[in-house]
Amino acid sequence: MSTMDPPVRPADGLLRFKLSTMMFLQFFIWGAWFELGFDYIPKLGFQDTWQLPLIFGAFNIGALVALFFSTQFADRHFAAEKFLAFSHLVGGVAILGLFFIRPNPNDPQEVNLLFWPFFGLMLVHSIFYVPTISITNSIAFANLQDPQRQFGPIRVWGTIGWIAASWPFIFLLVDWSRVPPMTEVGFFQWLGTALGSSLVGENSMAMKRCIFLVAGVASLLLAAFSLCLPHTPPKPAATAADALAWLKAMRHLKKPFIAVLFLVTFIDAAVHQSFFYWTFTFLGPKVDGGWVDIPANWVGPVMKIGQIAEILTMFILGYALKSLGWRWTMILGVLGHAARFAVFTYYPEPWAAITVNVLHGICYAFFFATVYIFVDEFFPKDVRASAQGLFNVLILGVGPFAANVLCGYLRQVYVMSNPVVPDKTMVNYPAVFQYSMGAALVAALLLALLFHPPKQASAVESA
Repeated sequence: MSTMDPPVRPADGLLRFKLSTMMFLQFFIWGAWFELGFDYIPKLGFQDTWQLPLIFGAFNIGALVALFFSTQFADRHFAAEKFLAFSHLVGGVAILGLFFIRPNPNDPQEVNLLFWPFFGLMLVHSIFYVPTISITNSIAFANLQDPQRQFGPIRVWGTIGWIAASWPFIFLLVDWSRVPPMTEVGFFQWLGTALGSSLVGENSMAMKRCIFLVAGVASLLLAAFSLCLPHTPPKPAATAADALAWLKAMRHLKKPFIAVLFLVTFIDAAVHQSFFYWTFTFLGPKVDGGWVDIPANWVGPVMKIGQIAEILTMFILGYALKSLGWRWTMILGVLGHAARFAVFTYYPEPWAAITVNVLHGICYAFFFATVYIFVDEFFPKDVRASAQGLFNVLILGVGPFAANVLCGYLRQVYVMSNPVVPDKTMVNYPAVFQYSMGAALVAALLLALLFHPPKQASAVESA
């Protein structure tokens, strides 16, 4: 160890364990319901025109509330660990309640009656959950001796938590009635049969609602665990200049290259959301409206290939930025979406539809992570946090909300008969995926033609 390195305290290992566990549970909650929810919730019979956009948009509303109220209010008035505990207690109870609300999709009156409590609970969960994404970051930054070096290995446990959230459903969605007793066939045949047998139809729907049970239990666990986190006191009250920092950050949109990046971030956030909106059902069993026919219990892990690729891609992001520069790194990130949707549209064979998910690493790291780094590099120090918040509203709020509305409209327009179950309808996925692919290509073209940042960040700071 170098004489310049800070001394390693005995408590450092325990601190890192606590912060890593916090990150794991934080993103486990989100990962437990988010992907599968876009398959389960539309099948409850809610209307595509306004009910589904509102339900899925609750998370985006939470992002707006987090920017303009919750995060700043929590920072100024409460110890971060106590706010985290309270938020996950309320949010956990709310999402647990969704487990018990399941309307009959064939009864429009019951669907309309139960829509408001369903939406209300999703909204309560989102308003209390979304601010905790930044609160967990604040707790980590406030308690680490060297955040630049130590935060990455701790934050990666959040991605691991998101990945791990799908694994319970490998077993929850097994059709155990088709699995022979282990005593009759031996362990390996029993395991192979279990992992290859997936519930479909009504039985699958009854089990898929456990996404809210798993997310709720994890949220309550984190609420309790938060009380074991190091004390992180509230920050001093903001000055008038701090309170209006987001307005100052918005003034930088007059710079053409910042305005272009803002627009492209909106488009790419919408394209990114459309991936989650469609993909779980698209990859799933044909009898349940899917296209690729992967067993339902394996769709979640297949989609999580993207997060595994994201972890690996983050290791080469610095090299990519140095070699390619800001513009071409971002263009490759956006084109990753276009390539993935091209495969989904024109060659939806199982091996290709599974393998192409590795592009998620390029899509996320090369664009979204790069945008965060770019904002931190090119905006003045006094408005960087607010600038990050503005772009975060596009990434978590406005872009996804627009996608929810547009995808709901496309779900109504591109409907076809299910070839496996003729009395049911399904989405014409090759048709709807062309919109996402086209939007990604437009975004990449905008970057190529109009995004020309100055070589030095001081060009923005001096404006």
